[in-house]
Amino acid sequence: MGKIKRLGVLTSGGDAPGMNAAIRAVVRTAIYHDITPVGIRHGYQGLIKSHFQELASKEVSDIIQSGGTFLKTFRSEEFKTVAGRQAAYDNLREAKIDALIVIGGDGTFKGARIFGEEFDFPVVGIPGTIDNDLYGTDYTIGYDTALNTIVDAVDKIRDTASSHNRLFFIEVMGRDAGFLALRGGIACGAEAILIPEIERDIMQLRNYLESGKRRKKASNIIFVAEGDESGGAFRLAEKVREDFSDYDIRVTVLGHIQRGGKPSAFDRVMASQLGVAAVDALLDTQRNIMVGFMNREVVHVPFNRTIKHNKEVNKHLIELIDVLNV
Repeated sequence: MGKIKRLGVLTSGGDAPGMNAAIRAVVRTAIYHDITPVGIRHGYQGLIKSHFQELASKEVSDIIQSGGTFLKTFRSEEFKTVAGRQAAYDNLREAKIDALIVIGGDGTFKGARIFGEEFDFPVVGIPGTIDNDLYGTDYTIGYDTALNTIVDAVDKIRDTASSHNRLFFIEVMGRDAGFLALRGGIACGAEAILIPEIERDIMQLRNYLESGKRRKKASNIIFVAEGDESGGAFRLAEKVREDFSDYDIRVTVLGHIQRGGKPSAFDRVMASQLGVAAVDALLDTQRNIMVGFMNREVVHVPFNRTIKHNKEVNKHLIELIDVLNV
């Protein structure tokens, strides 16, 4: 790979707090190395439609504290086709962009891997997803902020649950992974936590609620990951209501509130570090990799590994659920 003169950066998939901090770091690191940064709006669709914009340092000032992504994001079906990727490559060549940094999750990296291999094009990924489900990194950008948003919301719900002796089912994001539900539930003192990674039948939950009634608990908070096999919070609540008609059962789906808001200090710092690391990796002739954090150190993980392997939840945290709810 020759010297990088122009560097593209985009965000794809679901937005996550801290993406702007990562963009800012990429842009300013590129400028530091005398590389022209080019922002690509609307993710991979922006590659196909040539939504390119050269970025100066001032254009990424005052965004580190903002949620979302100022480059916008998009889930492009067209980029999944050979013709779409060919159009994207042709546009990059025409714009004289020599390398690409993509910020996103699993789907973003799958597209990046295929594109990079198909056209022998240098691509480096930065993990940005509130689900924290990418293999090869301890944390992803946006996870810490989403977790704090959940805790803040459920603390408020706990107040009304205690006042009215209610049973609340709280559904949080995590279609295929229970990281948010697990840590969020422990942080909020949830009485039960249901995630896709743990098999818990409805009888176990019923037994727990019977035990809680005997102990005259004033309130109950049950966390449910949206991908839990029980069918989500509403379906689970209906099953429980059949046996506990005396419970005042309510369901709260936190939904997209988990994606928004100012990124936490942790996410801002991590995003800044990974933005710099991504540019440095390209300058070191790395390609088709994700830059992540393992044991507080920046690591380079091939896209193949982060896509093909499943990240496991912390088994010690799972054990805490029953221990802390005696």
